[in-house]
Amino acid sequence: MSVLSIVIPCYNESKTLRDCVESVLSVDWKGVGLQIVIVDDGSKDDSLSIAHRLSEEHPLIQVIAHERNSGKGAALKTGFQAATGDFVAVQDADLEYDPNDLRRLLEPLLRGEADVVLGSRFLTTQEHRVLHFWHSTGNKILTLLSNVFTDMNLTDMETCYKVFRREIIQGIELEEKRFGFEPEIVAKVADLRCRVYEMGISYHGRTYDEGKKIGFKDGLRALYCIIRYNAHRASLPIQFMVYSVVGGVAALFNLACFLLLLSLGMNAIPAAIIAFITAAVLNYYLCVKIVFRQQSKWKISTEIAVYCLVVIIGALVDAAVTWTFIGGGMAPWLAKCVGTVVALAANFLGRRFFVFGSNERKPW
Repeated sequence: MSVLSIVIPCYNESKTLRDCVESVLSVDWKGVGLQIVIVDDGSKDDSLSIAHRLSEEHPLIQVIAHERNSGKGAALKTGFQAATGDFVAVQDADLEYDPNDLRRLLEPLLRGEADVVLGSRFLTTQEHRVLHFWHSTGNKILTLLSNVFTDMNLTDMETCYKVFRREIIQGIELEEKRFGFEPEIVAKVADLRCRVYEMGISYHGRTYDEGKKIGFKDGLRALYCIIRYNAHRASLPIQFMVYSVVGGVAALFNLACFLLLLSLGMNAIPAAIIAFITAAVLNYYLCVKIVFRQQSKWKISTEIAVYCLVVIIGALVDAAVTWTFIGGGMAPWLAKCVGTVVALAANFLGRRFFVFGSNERKPW
């Protein structure tokens, strides 16, 4: 008999936790065994005591408690590690999702056709509670951006309902502690080339007054996570787009440093060189953390040496262009802008094809 492990992350859900678990238990699982793992993430209400009472009533329920609140992603990571079933599912404790849908999502896995099945709130004819327009629009935009990077055609990347073969989810190293888990797991599932299915589900969303926790800053984090967990393996055009943003941030920092040094009385040429080198350090950090994530063919010492060579060449180009236009009578700030743009293009080419030139073949 196949066993499904259902992980329920819980933070201050004393009003709904018991009803949620009883809803899960009331489903006709049709011969599928259950393991329920409730992970209390440092709740300040009675959620943990309710979870313990439920485990006393039902031996198939396991309770794990975090001493401090760490976020949904951290709670899920703990729950996934404790799962022992053939398949693992996520169930929020807030009653926004109907556990009966989990049984349907399990079917492609039981048939051996899928590795991961996602429930979509938008790909469905089932009932929906009508809620916030901008919240659903934000979800769709994030899903679109995720699809651009992963080359998948999901309709609801931010869905709670995800069911995995256990070896898949336990083989993925999760890093996000809060709601960034959703774009992270989709990126890493896509990277594994898993067989992913998507099915429509019902949705009974809560308002913020009713306890909904995700907010605008979580949307910004999701955007960051889409880029962070996908860019280093993205196609060249997408990677260039991301590098342009990173390079633009470094370029603005470069310009700001240059103007600051000028205002302090430094001459234009040394100011340009110092500003460029300072921005190059920031650029390298962002490249390693976001764009390329150390997908390099070099050892770290060689990588840094090659990077420094590219920086020196770029600095000379930047300084030469800036000095040439200043000598021609152009305003220093405008001359620096021209030098910065030329150096930005040169730096992308140097970093992409020399410093972080991965041996891994990237799709075009």
